Formats: sequence, structure tokens, C-alpha cells
Amino acid sequence: MSIDAAAKFDPSRAAEYETQSRIALAGYDACHELAACMLAATLGAGSSARILVAGAGGTAREVISVARLEPSWSFVAVDPSKPMLDLAMSRIAAAGLTERTEPVLGVVADLPEDQPFEAATLIGVLHHLPGHEAKQTILGDIAARLKTDAPLILAGNHHAYASQPLMMAAWAQRWRMHGATPAEIEIKLGKILQAADPPQSEAAVFALLAAAGFKKPLRFFSSLFWGAWIAFRA
Repeated sequence: MSIDAAAKFDPSRAAEYETQSRIALAGYDACHELAACMLAATLGAGSSARILVAGAGGTAREVISVARLEPSWSFVAVDPSKPMLDLAMSRIAAAGLTERTEPVLGVVADLPEDQPFEAATLIGVLHHLPGHEAKQTILGDIAARLKTDAPLILAGNHHAYASQPLMMAAWAQRWRMHGATPAEIEIKLGKILQAADPPQSEAAVFALLAAAGFKKPLRFFSSLFWGAWIAFRA
């Protein structure tokens, strides 16, 4: 995530993020659990690995889910939003994972390129980055810090929201299912339409990955606009 994109994740947004993310993404925990399983299946159960967690702020589910499965793995958690990184590190501390997790307040480009990681995650970030260039930049920065053939877990919304009115309507019903009033739903959907810029399709996601130096993308999870993929550093 860029510094500019991080500005909207102020202390008030950080405080509500954990609840809101689980409503907005049906299957939130399942996606993170499957991401952990995909990494373990790729790198080998019981192996040692150092994992780059880009855009780590918030619930810290990337770290917690993977760490529960693989006790020998360590993490570098990067986020440009201090409130969001603080929230993530509080969840990591509560899970007893502080010694295995290095927090970095900043962006992926701040990390050295001569200490490559065995794997990386970028979950719930790409659709918050405005424009093609910002998306391409963060994927390229991650690729530059991975070993050859290292896996990347990429997850986030794709499709132009307004192009899928039925899924938008279903999204509204999910908010209603969790107690939101019609007025609140209208506000939430309005914010989504104005504040996010997802890739326009899965093909667009694959093109971004290829341009950044990743190969063999494979989708392993989907929920309305959300998709999750694994790809490998070429």
C-alpha cells in the first residue's frame, strides 16, 4: 500500500476494520486459512521460511493463520498506516507471535533487495491503490524481494463494481443481513464506489502479475468481487 492510499486508514477506520472486513468479505477467515494452506503446500510443511506480509495492518490474519500452521516461519509485516500496523501488532502480540514478527512502518520499497523472502502475501490491498501504475509498482517491489519461484498470495476485489449490479445488490443484502439500515447501506456502497479502484477483471490481475515478473497464477478462493490467487516469482 502507498502512503497516499494509507491516509484513509486513520485511527477511526482502523478501529472498525476488523468487523467491517468480515461483513464485506463473506468467507474472510476461510480465505486466510486457505492462503496459509497454499503456502504450506508450496513450501513444504515443517519447513523454515521468512514471509513478507505487505499491507499487514488490521486483523493480522495473514500472520496468525500462517503461524498457527507453520511454527518455524517468521514474518516481516509492512504497512504505511501507523494505526493499522499498531492494530495488527496488538493482534500479533495477543497471539504470542511478537518474537516471530518484525513490524515495518513504511512501504515494500523501503526493504532491502539483498535479503530475499521465501514467500509473500498481499491481501486486501490492490483495490485500494488508485490507478494502474500504483498497482504495478507494489507488485514489482514485492517481486524484487522474492527468491526465484517463491509464491505470492494475492487477494482482493476485482471487476469494476458498477459493471456487476447483481453482485452489488447481493453485497447490499449482506450488509442488511448484519443489521445495516437502508440509509447506512447506501452510504457504505457509495464509499466503496468512490474510494476503491479494483482491477477490472481476473485477466487484468493476471496481466499485472505477469508484468511484475510472476508466473502460473491460480485462483483458489472467490467471494462476490473478491478473488484470491497464488502466483510464483519467475
